[in-house]
Amino acid sequence: MWLHGHNAYMDSLLSPGDGPQLKLRVVFGEGAMLGPGKVLLLERIRETGSIAAAGRTMGMSYKRAWSLVEELNRMFKAPLVGSARGGAQGGGAWLTESGEAVLGHYQKLQDIAREAGALRIAQLQAMLADIPHEK
Repeated sequence: MWLHGHNAYMDSLLSPGDGPQLKLRVVFGEGAMLGPGKVLLLERIRETGSIAAAGRTMGMSYKRAWSLVEELNRMFKAPLVGSARGGAQGGGAWLTESGEAVLGHYQKLQDIAREAGALRIAQLQAMLADIPHEK
């Protein structure tokens, strides 16, 4: 799939050559959504221990990454990401118990949907016109 103006964030969501991918977005209500971008941000926070570093790996500004973390923390009953300001011992960010649980539930839901939809996705793919670097 070719997108104009794609960046590291989009590259991380779209992996050409891996075939079709099912991406889920759970819409809980107006403005309350959980999808591939926020989930990837949570995964990267877990990996890097930093909101800024997680955002950088996705081609995202610190401000945007922090904004998404604040949105996620407001969306759920308990915060998904904890953080500490820098200082002598350094700052950092981590997934809370709730963050780990939300990430696990989303990943399991995506696995179930991918498995359940595999045949239909293959059928749709077989019907595609030729797309450079795809199919």
